[in-house]
Amino acid sequence: MPARRIVVLISGSGTNLQALIDAQNTPSLPDAQIVLVFSNRKAAFGLTRAAQAQPQIHSAYLALQPYLKANPGRTRDDYDAEVARRVLEECPDLVVLAGWMHVLGEGFLELAGSAKDGRGVPVINLHPALPGAFDGTNAIERAYEAFQRGEIAHSGVMVHRVVKDVDRGEPLVVREVPIMKGESLEDFATRMHKVEWEIIVQATKQVLDEVHSNKM
Repeated sequence: MPARRIVVLISGSGTNLQALIDAQNTPSLPDAQIVLVFSNRKAAFGLTRAAQAQPQIHSAYLALQPYLKANPGRTRDDYDAEVARRVLEECPDLVVLAGWMHVLGEGFLELAGSAKDGRGVPVINLHPALPGAFDGTNAIERAYEAFQRGEIAHSGVMVHRVVKDVDRGEPLVVREVPIMKGESLEDFATRMHKVEWEIIVQATKQVLDEVHSNKM
């Protein structure tokens, strides 16, 4: 069976990417190959992780503002469509947003949805919050602050399908994470990240298995 092809989009250090790299072709993520790591930030350490992987993983980056400056008259949707075009060149079975700090609009989602002979390429995203809670950025910090105010007793992490509405796609894997009384934000964030590394691999395998079964 040919390896199932994954494209990973990142913006930062790439610890979730590293979890996927380490899981490739293990029982946690069998018959899988990351064929492209794509970043919207040139300095993202995740690009270095891709270069240091064995075997090395092809990587690329395209930042929004330099793209708009180099292409007068183009819009954010045009940028999203260009990202989609570069991603789809790799013929992925799955696109994973692993710390990708840019909201993808219709320019990306429409192209992804029409690819793979019209069946569409699934796109999933890791978000450090429970469904319907703390959508958008700084979710860990906002949950921690809400705990300090006595509003919540726990937070969590999910991987969900990507739709137009930010962090509102169908949840695939959801894990609650309690917040401990007296712990620092840093300690809470560390525990959240460890759960992220587990469920991003779990959800990636789940969706790849779905894609494979649909082909049968």
